[in-house]
Amino acid sequence: MSASTDPKVTRESPRRRRRSSLWIPPYRSFTIGLLLVVTLVAFEAMGVATALPTIASELDGQRWYSWSFTLFMAASAVGTVLAGRLADHRGPALPLLLALPLFAAGLVLAGAAPNMPVLLAARALQGMGGGSVAVPLYVLIARVYPERDRPRAFGAMSAAWVVPALVGPAVSGLITEYLHWRWVFLGLAPLVLLGTVFLASTVLSSGSERAEGAQQRPGLVPAALGAGVGTLGVNWAAQHPGAVSAVLGTLAAVLLWRCFRVLLPAGTLRARPGVPVLVLARGLLAGVFFAAEAFVPLVLTVVHGYSPALAGVPLTLGSLGWSLGAFLQSRWERISREGMVALGFLLVVAAVAGVGAIAPSWGPGWLVLLSWSLGGAGMGIAITSTAVGVLGRSEESARGFNSAALQLSDMLGQALLIGLGGVLVNLLSDAGDPTAGVLVLSATLIVIGLTGARLVIRSGRTILDGR
Repeated sequence: MSASTDPKVTRESPRRRRRSSLWIPPYRSFTIGLLLVVTLVAFEAMGVATALPTIASELDGQRWYSWSFTLFMAASAVGTVLAGRLADHRGPALPLLLALPLFAAGLVLAGAAPNMPVLLAARALQGMGGGSVAVPLYVLIARVYPERDRPRAFGAMSAAWVVPALVGPAVSGLITEYLHWRWVFLGLAPLVLLGTVFLASTVLSSGSERAEGAQQRPGLVPAALGAGVGTLGVNWAAQHPGAVSAVLGTLAAVLLWRCFRVLLPAGTLRARPGVPVLVLARGLLAGVFFAAEAFVPLVLTVVHGYSPALAGVPLTLGSLGWSLGAFLQSRWERISREGMVALGFLLVVAAVAGVGAIAPSWGPGWLVLLSWSLGGAGMGIAITSTAVGVLGRSEESARGFNSAALQLSDMLGQALLIGLGGVLVNLLSDAGDPTAGVLVLSATLIVIGLTGARLVIRSGRTILDGR
């Protein structure tokens, strides 16, 4: 019997049931474990970039610096697909209880790495484990919590990124400077296992049953491996501009396209109403937002002369806005998920317009403080709404597959549009004067964002009309 049908919950008074169920006794341990695991994954994501320059220098691996991130992303893509497949066919408990120890093993291996190849292998393990965590957690949220509390659960997951976003880089820097960079990894591993303990009882009781009627999806595992290879190819091509890279990047993009036709719900690339358009919207939102964000510090430091610390303030404000947006969407019960996703698109478009406005030297640099806060709020509203909307409209047997599709769409959107941003800035300008490239990139991202808003609004109208 799942926790959502526990008699202890159904016998509660109406007044008690109106409160959020996240912290009442049947769910408290799962909620603590959920937030602890997400927070630790976030700390690893936010902190490793601070420690990596020191790591690469000590291990004589500067030439492999960017591959630490690239291998992590590619392994995450593969882990996401495999976790979705296992969640649908064996229940979410198995992939989650495999993913967390795998992530912890990657942390331990990184902390003990004697050279850069071992560190890269550890990053691949971390990516495989970390990429496998989100999908079973999504499925468990749908199984454990009542439907009315799922938006709050996703809002809490977003809020779990706030502290790591604010202090993760600084804490990682202090540990690297005053202890050793190895403790950036080793210090997290026991806490990951502690989170597993908090999750275990609920996961085993609610997540061990397989979904009825799980579909056989031929070619899913080869497509997942192809997506990982394609992600590596796109990122390598973006980092090494040139004729050969253009050819390889094109081949990698084609491979990704073919793989994602297998890995995404039917109709995603045609923006079919319902689950497919929400999966597509997730990739467009992530790509537009993070492609623009990648150039915010560059514009502020190079064009406006901001210090590196001050140039990072908009990103912190964006993270705070994200958490606020995730909180607000959980309270807007009368607005459709398509409506909230469309609102998120419009706020992100406004934020990208703010980046374009500060690209010239005469633009007011302070404007991005406001615009990126709005963009972060838009992402909190829309990204959380895609997850809630997809889970609410998925058959139980397809929740793992559709949750994995959300994560993959997110990764693909980032990989392709961040790569596009690098190409545009390299072609139209240079790192010493990025204005022209950032202006063209901003205009392109605005068009993509408005297109995404239009597709989602059209989908909402189609659903309301019953077509």
